[in-house]
Amino acid sequence: MKAVVFPGQGSQFVGMGKEDYESSSMITSLYDNANTILGFSLSDIMFNGTEEDLKKTDITQPAVFLYSVAKFLQADIKPDAVGGHSLGEFSALVANGTLSFEDALRLVVIRSKAMQAACEEEQGTMAAILGLEDAQIEEICAGIADTVVPANYNCPGQLVISGSIKGIEAAVAQCTEAGARRAIVLNVGGAFHSPLMQSAEEKLATAIEEVTFNTPTIPIYQNVDGLAHTDVSTIKANLLRQLTSPVRWTQIMQNMVAAGLSSQVESGGRVLTGFMRKVDRSLETSQL
Repeated sequence: MKAVVFPGQGSQFVGMGKEDYESSSMITSLYDNANTILGFSLSDIMFNGTEEDLKKTDITQPAVFLYSVAKFLQADIKPDAVGGHSLGEFSALVANGTLSFEDALRLVVIRSKAMQAACEEEQGTMAAILGLEDAQIEEICAGIADTVVPANYNCPGQLVISGSIKGIEAAVAQCTEAGARRAIVLNVGGAFHSPLMQSAEEKLATAIEEVTFNTPTIPIYQNVDGLAHTDVSTIKANLLRQLTSPVRWTQIMQNMVAAGLSSQVESGGRVLTGFMRKVDRSLETSQL
């Protein structure tokens, strides 16, 4: 089984897509179409903007989506399954035919703005915990009165937590005391994949109901449960729940391997390749 996976926020870089835009008429057309849908030149920010410009959630998310989808379409490969880390799930849904490029981009824009608004409504942050068992971190989070929950199960030995500033500070202190190799508060705009994103989930719910979801050509392994899905109603529900639920990427990788994964291709990033090597170094991995 060959799987193509798509990265999320954090894989952006200045100049992303410029070379492809200048060398491929298909990519040029795709980027120009995106600019028209957005009503501003996203490609100009991607090619010529600053790192700070690209860190803004409402720029980062459509930029990463556009870049990773363009890489996949340009490669013209036929995977047996797809998956995407957080935002990357929207790219994966284009790759398996569930969403059109245009509809997915519109949803990404609504999602990014809703998440930005949620960050402004309730201050929060995230922290990466390295070197503890998942169960230890889960127990620590459950014992803290302020909001703090597991957010990204990235790979064995790396779990990102999310919540209120007080909750994260308490969890970081307790994880350090419990023997974590590192416990680092991240430079992010808010508490993604936590209950503090509830208002964003409500806004995205309305938008999802207005978009056509097609029956996928191949399964998508979804963040919420780590399982492969082809049922449209389940895919929609999982896509929505993803905003306030953890990204179970470790489980996705383990389930792909159990299903007979032989090679993983990452479209538009390198981080997920590194995660897979922590699960099974014998697998063939590559990047587009």
